[in-house]
Amino acid sequence: MTEQQPYLGFGIKKIPKILPVLPLFDATLFPKMVVPIVVAQKESIQLVDEAMSKNRIIGLLVSKEPTIKKTYKSEDLYTVGTSALILKMAKTEDNKAQLLVQGLGRFKVKNFVKTKPYLQARMEHIVDKEEEKDKETEALISNITSLFARIVELSPGLPQEIGVMTKSIHEPGTLADMIASIINCKLEEKQKVLEVFDIKNRLKEVNRLVNYQLEILELGNKIQSQVKGGMDKQQREYYLGQQMKVIKEELGEKDETTVEIEEYRAKVKSKNLPEEAAKEVEREINRLSRMHPSSAEYTVASTYIDWLTILPWNDSTKDRLNIKSARKILDKDHFGLMKVKKRVIEYLAVRKLKPDSKGPILCLVGPPGTGKTSMGRSIARALGRKFVRISLGGVRDEAEIRGHRRTYVGALPGRIIQGIRRAESNNPVFMLDEIDKVGSDFRGDPSSALLEVLDPEQNFSFSDHYLDVAFDLSRVIFITTANILDTIPPALRDRMEILELLGYAQDEKVKIANRFLVPRQREAHGLKAAWISFTNGALRHIISGYTREAGLRNLEREIASICRGVATKIAEGSAKSAVINVKNIAEFLGPIRFISEASERTLTPGVAMGLAWTQTGGELLFIEATSMKGKNNLTLTGQLGDVMKESAIAALSFIRSNITLLGIDENFFAKHDIHIHVPAGAIPKDGPSAGVTMLTALTSLLTNKTIKEDLAMTGEITLRGQVLPVGGVKEKVLTAHRAGIKTIIMPKWNEKDLEDIPKKVKSEIHFHFVDKMMDVLEIALPLKLYT
Repeated sequence: MTEQQPYLGFGIKKIPKILPVLPLFDATLFPKMVVPIVVAQKESIQLVDEAMSKNRIIGLLVSKEPTIKKTYKSEDLYTVGTSALILKMAKTEDNKAQLLVQGLGRFKVKNFVKTKPYLQARMEHIVDKEEEKDKETEALISNITSLFARIVELSPGLPQEIGVMTKSIHEPGTLADMIASIINCKLEEKQKVLEVFDIKNRLKEVNRLVNYQLEILELGNKIQSQVKGGMDKQQREYYLGQQMKVIKEELGEKDETTVEIEEYRAKVKSKNLPEEAAKEVEREINRLSRMHPSSAEYTVASTYIDWLTILPWNDSTKDRLNIKSARKILDKDHFGLMKVKKRVIEYLAVRKLKPDSKGPILCLVGPPGTGKTSMGRSIARALGRKFVRISLGGVRDEAEIRGHRRTYVGALPGRIIQGIRRAESNNPVFMLDEIDKVGSDFRGDPSSALLEVLDPEQNFSFSDHYLDVAFDLSRVIFITTANILDTIPPALRDRMEILELLGYAQDEKVKIANRFLVPRQREAHGLKAAWISFTNGALRHIISGYTREAGLRNLEREIASICRGVATKIAEGSAKSAVINVKNIAEFLGPIRFISEASERTLTPGVAMGLAWTQTGGELLFIEATSMKGKNNLTLTGQLGDVMKESAIAALSFIRSNITLLGIDENFFAKHDIHIHVPAGAIPKDGPSAGVTMLTALTSLLTNKTIKEDLAMTGEITLRGQVLPVGGVKEKVLTAHRAGIKTIIMPKWNEKDLEDIPKKVKSEIHFHFVDKMMDVLEIALPLKLYT
């Protein structure tokens, strides 16, 4: 496009090619349009003063950033702007200049010739070409004027005359510029129109802006109509409701909502709620009284009030503080479990002397089937309290414990508050089952929420997210159960009093079966006492031959299986009664499943029997060692963990360091490889307690001597020849007793742990307590040490 001079008027014949540049940051000036401008910068006022003293013509460029700067650089401004004539100028008292300017024409900056004291630039002036209007141009003009007329109708701030005035403009370029300057759009969009030199393209761009602006106005008008309509309807309903209320009062009738509000107030008065809860309920009732029953908020508020008024804030059951009666109930319900019973009796005694004592936080830990959950029910019965149980297995959401906030749809209190409501008492025995199975992931960590529940120093003001009011849990007796302690977070474990429920000896299981399991299964299968009976020998045979567990669940299942078989025979008439003894057990349960292999597997050198601890109780652990020709390599198999592998290496190092003392050939290791295997290879094994067993198995192999029969051992070893203590002593001893083991070697430091072992078991097993590894070898092997 060649440079031309626009038509000027105003007595101006020509626009200079070099013009002072005044930056704009909040407006855009189009040719032939008039806008007011306020100038505040010192340099800009100087520019205006000099322009007024000359030809009054300046160049206006829009700033790329919508902020006022003290000084502008060339890169801060767009390169296309408008030359303008200052029509009027007036200065104010605060050193500002107010201008009224009119656009003359577009220009494009070639280069900036001066930057101080203000910008000056060399311009290329752009003039709209006068072209004949084609059909497309006519259509664009028609569309833009009709759309703009609609905008004027929807915009109360625009005078109606503007819409009429646009129809009288015959120059397409001027029409586009005028409409672009009037409509409400971003500064960048207006600058984009200013930079379009082709008239037809400019009309298209302004058409797009007008269309967008009209859509926004129509949508806003629609929203306004909907809001107004909704308010009108609500006001009408309120007005009619008030009229109905007055009419019913005149007739002596009461409104349903009023009746409900009065019922709530009466309920609150009778409940004697704590001050905080009473204030919250009163506030919600006042809100409820102002709501329409059909609104969604009404249901939310009424449900919340129901929860607050139904909770047993001050309702509690009276404790049965008769210690003899409580001990009798506990002994009747459970055999053994002396630690737990002792702790409950102690609590009762303290409660009797100090009635306001806080409830204990007990954690019953033990293998499955040892009576942890049923002990909770028995404790509640002994105390005369309500019993509530919730299972925490697999709970991963903190809201399960603390509840959801009322802002959520369908929100409810957490399981703790729900359990208290079901108990209808603020001092129940509350059992949290399987606390070691609580999970944590991206949904939350429930164990952290339990920290407040299971802390006597905090739970007097437990805050549920739904209630948002403190509830006193200090009078609740919390009992948790777990199979293992390792998965319970340390902070949570520290808040609980740990009571271990270990496995049962065979004689204990026989007594429990006679007293509890057989009568329960007999009743469950519709059998009378005269129709079926078990001999003690039969029960022992079931325990040793068909079950291998620390608890009692599998034993009860086998008894149930026998009861079903007897019930079948009686129902079909082939028998009238049955006495279950050792001879006829296989008829109901099939061939024996577990055979004691302790004596058979230790008949050869290199095989030793150890004792291991698992989550379900104790286990026998056989360790086998063999040698072959090779070059002093050690192979370990059987899914062994790192700790167990290190125990094998330590045992071998001890033997090699005492090779002369043990009477082993010094050249043996240079010519042989050693392989240690722990059977049940599919099961991972780890821990240091197999150290003495590995030491004994290796020494047995290298000295070619067989380990004594019916001997088992456990203990950790060191390179200095010491035997260190281990855990799980009771489970290991009971397992050995069930397997018929007669002698056990264990660390001297574990001698104190035998207090929990039944006297009958201790009398049938001979214990050797050692603190040196050489003592282990002298007991286990007929070994002569060479000095």
